[in-house]
Amino acid sequence: MKNKGLGEFEELVLLAVCILKGEAYGINVKKEVEKHSGRTVLLGAVHITLYRLQDKGLLKSEMGGNSDKRGDRRKRLFEITSLGMQQLESAQEVRQKMWSLIPQLNSGH
Repeated sequence: MKNKGLGEFEELVLLAVCILKGEAYGINVKKEVEKHSGRTVLLGAVHITLYRLQDKGLLKSEMGGNSDKRGDRRKRLFEITSLGMQQLESAQEVRQKMWSLIPQLNSGH
């Protein structure tokens, strides 16, 4: 599969899932993205993105345990796949390479 790249929001969601290791479900991912991006994010947008990334094979999910706090509903927990990690690493390499090519950052001025 040719790497088509990640959208900015997809990348932020994948990074949040990695940071949350084992506790990545909708509301936690939303909070993590907001905390690091400094912007407000809709929970619906997070859910849509999580499922889209799962459909692309970049995330996998399973149902977590029940809790009284959630009215006995179970959480869907997301985890990055090896393909998802490859996509993140590729995105990071492209960004770093391009940043290093900005003339005023490399001239010492």
